[in-house]
Amino acid sequence: MNQVRSRFHARRRAEHEIRLAALAGTHGNYGLQTTAPLEAPGSQPPAGWTVPPSHDQANAANQGNATHVISTPDVPSTVPVVEPLPPRDDHPRKMQPFLQLMTSGASRTNPMLRYDTVVNGVWHGFAMLVSTDAGSDYSISPFLTYQWDGTAGGLAHVPIHELPRPGPDASEPGVETRSAQGIRYHVFNGLLGSHSFWRFKIEIPLGEREEEIFYSVNGGPENSFFVPARDQQFRAMYHSCNGFSSGVDQAAFNGPDPLWRDVLSKHAKQPIHVMVGGGDQLYCDPLTKEPEIAPWINETDVSKKIAAQLTPEMERALHRFFFNWYTHWFRSGAFGVATGKIPMLNMLDDHDMIDGFGSYPDDLQSSAVFSAIGAAGYKWFLIFQMFLSDDVDGNTYELATGVPAESAHVSKALIIGGPGAFMPYPNHSFLSYLGPKMYILMVDWRSERRFDQLASQTTYDRCERAIDALPPGVEHLVVLVGVPIAYPRMVALEQMLEKKLNPMTILAKVKLMPSGVNKFNAEAELKDDLADHPCSADHKKERNALVLRFQNLATRKHLRISFMSGDVHATANSQFKSTKKIAPEQDPKFMLQIISSAIVNTPPPPPVIWLVTKLGKKTHKTLHHADTDEELIPLFTEDTDGSKPKSTTVMGRRNYCMADYDVTTGEVQFTICVEKAQGSGTTKEYALRAPPPRW
Repeated sequence: MNQVRSRFHARRRAEHEIRLAALAGTHGNYGLQTTAPLEAPGSQPPAGWTVPPSHDQANAANQGNATHVISTPDVPSTVPVVEPLPPRDDHPRKMQPFLQLMTSGASRTNPMLRYDTVVNGVWHGFAMLVSTDAGSDYSISPFLTYQWDGTAGGLAHVPIHELPRPGPDASEPGVETRSAQGIRYHVFNGLLGSHSFWRFKIEIPLGEREEEIFYSVNGGPENSFFVPARDQQFRAMYHSCNGFSSGVDQAAFNGPDPLWRDVLSKHAKQPIHVMVGGGDQLYCDPLTKEPEIAPWINETDVSKKIAAQLTPEMERALHRFFFNWYTHWFRSGAFGVATGKIPMLNMLDDHDMIDGFGSYPDDLQSSAVFSAIGAAGYKWFLIFQMFLSDDVDGNTYELATGVPAESAHVSKALIIGGPGAFMPYPNHSFLSYLGPKMYILMVDWRSERRFDQLASQTTYDRCERAIDALPPGVEHLVVLVGVPIAYPRMVALEQMLEKKLNPMTILAKVKLMPSGVNKFNAEAELKDDLADHPCSADHKKERNALVLRFQNLATRKHLRISFMSGDVHATANSQFKSTKKIAPEQDPKFMLQIISSAIVNTPPPPPVIWLVTKLGKKTHKTLHHADTDEELIPLFTEDTDGSKPKSTTVMGRRNYCMADYDVTTGEVQFTICVEKAQGSGTTKEYALRAPPPRW
């Protein structure tokens, strides 16, 4: 029997040895090259990394009960050609029946993973893949098999007597084996054929120890992820701005992979249970160059742009773009590997749709073309990042309240909020378990956003109701909002850009700085960025009320609340606290604002860092009427090379954040991992700690 039992552990040990070899070797994790140092600014990226191709063909159509879009004529596009992935002929385990995949990481055979929440001790999540119908065998519906050691560690050291077997064996003693049938929740049909989106529901009872879960589709090659023990808090990784803005010299940063390689290295040493995307998981700005969309973008008469009708060709182009861009980006490089190793938990920001969506004037936002761009972007966020389709799964509050005991939705963490402002989709926020003492609330600040609104009171009320239903014993609540709720004010700059003849529009008009204005209504490029911020004049009242609301929640529910955000391409961390001298652990008003941005994109130029640092020195009295101070934290007492930094409060380097629970103190440690040198992929750590509530 021990020989039979060892088969599972042979596979388990093989996976472990691959990770150890990767850490010790020169080829990085999971076959990815290690990050080579840049010889000089502007040098070429390491071998094996290439700038994405610049064109693509593919679109959309109707099939069965799945959601759909319509196919389009053969028009050259600006996004990469996305073709089916070649099969793994070198692997002993073959998919039976065979699936021709469009999405996968380095293995070319595994789906992406998404975490949802834990209900009554059971881990809920999903796997998702996209298959090409013409090359796939659907004689049996695709199925996902997942296994773990069900002996609480009793077989961990059984000797290995044989190589990994070609396929899973449900009869292996001591091994828990489960299977999930795929649900086709979306179909996209284009010039390369139809493509099916398959979702697999995963449910794992948490046990006495952390477990590695091995999974495969149709008996093909395995991949694995980790779930924590029943009484363990999740080890979480936070990131944002996972792409490059247009015009960035990607080679100067060694491409998008360096920090993702660092994440995978940390995961190989100590498992990460969830990776939280705080917005801009991809940059959809190339959409503006699509041949059907570009004429509308380039129209200089704003009134004509607002009056323009959405043509069928334009609508088809939108879906063609999002399908191909998502498929390309989410299967590429180290990030593509991570999506199959660490379950995702994502919330969108503007670049997941289009730059600044929701922060332009209402007449432009409600125009036929611009609102269609936002609607298409939001639809594909749900399909590709959340593995959901409102048409298939439903989107009413009666279905999805964020209270698992009463929720009938497939996503138990989902909270349906108020109706969308410029799109036919309601607010989708999420409240997810991160351990017996910790939850995360991800607030959707895009679907309802308008120039003077971040989200509706309906959404805030429903989120608060879900928080009120949290079980006893929860001490920490991380609130994720895409844009920082605490950040240095830019009032003078806002006022300057409000003027019709501001410096940026003047320079753009005389063609000295054409990039100084945006593509949509020729206003100053920075104006929508400033309008995006909760601290801007138009959002200040809502933002202040929200801070006070969370203070009341903290006091009433005995919660330590911490904010997590991205967006600004730098890390600058703040704290709210009582104006009275109270120890942080005894102060319900003590709330950290962590900013983790960007994991891929370029940092702001030094003058911007200088400006934010200077503005951050000002004491904000906005909430003094509520006995609340707000200030930047001088976290960066030394630079990444050990030298004296130019700013102790703002770090303009690529970064991500790790969050670990300290069982000895009850604190949550947020560790900001900052890239030491541009493109190096090595990081220096700076830590902040959120104390437990002790009032």
